[in-house]
Amino acid sequence: MSDEYEAVPLPHVQTLSDEESREHALAYLEHVRKRHSVRDFATTQVPADTIEACVRAAGTAPSGANHQPWHFACISDPEVKRAIREAAEVEEAEFYGGRGGDEWLKNLSKLGTDQFKPFLESAPWLIAVFVERQGKDEAGKKRKNYYMSESVGIATGFLLNALHSAGLATLTHTPNPMKFLSRILERPATERPYMLIVVGHPAEDATVPAAALQRKSLEEIASFFVAEKD
Repeated sequence: MSDEYEAVPLPHVQTLSDEESREHALAYLEHVRKRHSVRDFATTQVPADTIEACVRAAGTAPSGANHQPWHFACISDPEVKRAIREAAEVEEAEFYGGRGGDEWLKNLSKLGTDQFKPFLESAPWLIAVFVERQGKDEAGKKRKNYYMSESVGIATGFLLNALHSAGLATLTHTPNPMKFLSRILERPATERPYMLIVVGHPAEDATVPAAALQRKSLEEIASFFVAEKD
């Protein structure tokens, strides 16, 4: 065992009976089933401390070597949101103009998306998620990060669930390429954009594509290997 390793008692222990555990799991399933991607947002403001709490929740996610290789740029400034929308729509115009390929564009047609992204301005918050390729240790020296995409993917999932638990609607947006986010938000070259999350309350007349409500069955997404009982 390394001399640098220090073990401490598990700080938070939750003990549930099998029945309580099952009830919690089913309650969470019902909760998360109510999360939907939304493209129609109300202009109702969301307090910054609510967003801060959700980002802090995302920061509790596990990561390779516990290096926590993520950065969340949270934007409510209208001018910055407008700059992001304008840059995103330039990329999206090329994508929907043919760069995406016939098959991809055909699949997207069921979701009713196009090159225009007004929600990037109308929603009260945008959260740009960045992957930190290279970090620094406690002494400020360069430090390699590990399993960066996997770690940031888990943290992003935590963030989406935290925002949903706060009663907020979200949309995951990934214009390609996203280098404009690094430029507009002045992020260092050691980071790369991972995802743009649109956050706010849904508009009263918000709709979702019928196709987006379809979910694969448990049999399609999971396999169970269970030992036979005597």
